[in-house]
Amino acid sequence: QVQLVESGGGLVQPGGSLRLSCTASRIGFNFYTMAWYRQTPGKQRELVATITSGGSTNYVDSVRDRFTISRDNAKNTVYLQMSSLKPEDTAVYYCNAHHLRITRLEYWGQGTQVTVSS
Repeated sequence: QVQLVESGGGLVQPGGSLRLSCTASRIGFNFYTMAWYRQTPGKQRELVATITSGGSTNYVDSVRDRFTISRDNAKNTVYLQMSSLKPEDTAVYYCNAHHLRITRLEYWGQGTQVTVSS
């Protein structure tokens, strides 16, 4: 059974930084594009950043230049380094894996809470 396990969430003051990690197990990690999404109550889940197996990245405009997505294929892990955090970044952050070619192969982590507040 495929598992995505996130860690690194928590409470941080505005302007602070956090690094989220997501480790995948029982998955051909190199064949998956990895992504981070976030969701707040009453709103749709929002795509934050993606990274392909080759390392190409993309970001939603609201986090560009503040967040960095990266991956370590040897460790089956994807990271989201978040800097200059704002209260509006407060959300549950979810890790996502979707196969390069087989669209039905998509997996989600359980989510980790990030709260930006003074």
